[in-house]
Amino acid sequence: MPEKAPEKSKISASRKLMLKSLMVATAMEELEQEMEEKQEQKEKYLEEKSPPVQTGCMSLAELQTLCEELHAKIDVADEERYDIEAKVLHNTREIKDLNIKVVDLRGKFKRPSLRRVRVSADAILRSLLGSKHKVSMDLRANLKSVKKEDTEKEKTAEVSDWRKNVEAMSGMEGRKKMFDAAVGQSQ
Repeated sequence: MPEKAPEKSKISASRKLMLKSLMVATAMEELEQEMEEKQEQKEKYLEEKSPPVQTGCMSLAELQTLCEELHAKIDVADEERYDIEAKVLHNTREIKDLNIKVVDLRGKFKRPSLRRVRVSADAILRSLLGSKHKVSMDLRANLKSVKKEDTEKEKTAEVSDWRKNVEAMSGMEGRKKMFDAAVGQSQ
């Protein structure tokens, strides 16, 4: 079966733009209405809880009793606020504990198997310095070259010397030679 190409949308770009702008405009209007409603609710609540006070025709004793009443109301409001804050803190701690329990119940996460990726030094430098800087670096050029022939000769010489010297070093004479050689090298 031949594969169908993805269908293009039947709405033109200008029509899409107009629809998006209309959606944004209606969202802004709804947001403004919400803000106004919240402000009205706040004002209504404040009118109910704290009616306007006329202090112009009150005597000193009446003003003092009014102040005492207002302080008592403030104390009650502060106690309620403190209680609500304590409940919120308790609930947030409980939510954290429950989230930890949920993670523990799910079990440990399986780590995905990682693939080894070969990246050249040039690619690493290009990614670190950006694509503008083209730096080529040959890491093998700085390595010390080792000749295989020299190392093989040294190994065979050491092995042959050891075997020859085993018989010569046996007994007291061998120990005296080793002692004399050590003293001669230190001087």
